Amino acid sequence: MKDINTICVFCSSSDDIDKKYFETAYKFGRLLSEHGKNLVHGAGKIGLMGELERGARSNSAKVTGIIPERLHKTGIFSETLDKLIVTKDMAERKTLMNKYSDAFVVLAGGFGTLEEVLEVITLKQLKYHQKPIVFINTDGFYNALLEQFEIFYNEKFTNKGFKDLYYICNTADEACEYLKNYKYEEFVDKWL
Repeated sequence: MKDINTICVFCSSSDDIDKKYFETAYKFGRLLSEHGKNLVHGAGKIGLMGELERGARSNSAKVTGIIPERLHKTGIFSETLDKLIVTKDMAERKTLMNKYSDAFVVLAGGFGTLEEVLEVITLKQLKYHQKPIVFINTDGFYNALLEQFEIFYNEKFTNKGFKDLYYICNTADEACEYLKNYKYEEFVDKWL
């Protein structure tokens, strides 16, 4: 992770999910901190966002939260962030997450998480950035989504070469190892 200093993590803000997802979030945050990296996330103090921040704070990582004004409410956003950025809407939030991050990691999440990661995959496909994108597929959480991606490739809705736009792993340790060794490679395709 030599040239990667700040990692944006997309993840759930729900407290109602299984403990295993919290364990992964905390561990990944802790590993970021141990490697001297900083964190950008959606500014939430609940769910995996909050647990991720607690892990990152275990070794003094700097944490930036970016939240749209509609969600900037007591009880939702973290008051322990090093920096809080309030945006006018979700589009501006995602623009700033991209701007301030050197890599993207995806933990378990719902519609918002999926929408965020699909946008950064598309932006990388269109060569707007060269940043690594990593799914931590805790206990097969993203298996069904990855099966849908295979349908896209097999039915020729997208080029199979785009599988290299993102990396799938099962643990926080594997994600850190991938980020440490990441090298961008140009993707050959027919459309760009």
